[in-house]
Amino acid sequence: MRLPIMIVALSAFSCVGCVRRRMTVRTSPPGATVSVDNQVIGTTPAATPFGFYGTREFRVEKDGFRTETIRRRINPPWYQYPGIDFVAETLWPGELRDERIIDIELVPKTLEPIDDVVGRADSLRTQSRLGVVTAPP
Repeated sequence: MRLPIMIVALSAFSCVGCVRRRMTVRTSPPGATVSVDNQVIGTTPAATPFGFYGTREFRVEKDGFRTETIRRRINPPWYQYPGIDFVAETLWPGELRDERIIDIELVPKTLEPIDDVVGRADSLRTQSRLGVVTAPP
């Protein structure tokens, strides 16, 4: 009689769960290089597992587009609060998944007309010869 109970108890404890955390960074348009906390994770859409919650820095770079650096706070779900997290990560009989998606809209680079750049350079050159340099507008 005790053997079946022990087998059921052992099988229940051997099927303990865990929490899988994963973040996916998507951009519009896709194909940008993504870094999370100064670690390159790949080309969008890029996904990586993560182990802790808090503020993360995302850096997205793509030729022809402005480099975007954003800070995003990733808050824990209810089952990751202290006390409850022990049950979720060790005793829960299944797997919990925490999937985060970060969408970033890329902005095309705008090049300043060459005449404006040359005009500002000439103005600064003239001001420096006169000994008076003003701040650019």
